[in-house]
Amino acid sequence: MVTTMVRSRIERQLADVGKRLKALRTDLAVAEQALMQVDYEAGEARLRSLVSETPVAQKEHEQARRQVDVNRRNRDELQAEIARLEARQDELLDAFNER
Repeated sequence: MVTTMVRSRIERQLADVGKRLKALRTDLAVAEQALMQVDYEAGEARLRSLVSETPVAQKEHEQARRQVDVNRRNRDELQAEIARLEARQDELLDAFNER
């Protein structure tokens, strides 16, 4: 009886982790696309700042670079959370197979 209850709890946890992983992977794909876009825009802003050599163009480049950094941190956080949940999923699968 206890084993059945434990297996049921593990199955629920596995389902929850699986749903969360699916959502995070979708978020990661969006974050990677956004990062590519802002990185491209930052490169364009850099070129404009080099060509025009104006304070406004330099400021736009700096702002674009900061946005790249923000997007990169967001992507990295999503990757770390996915890795954490994958490890949790492995633990749950091991526990499930032991029962």
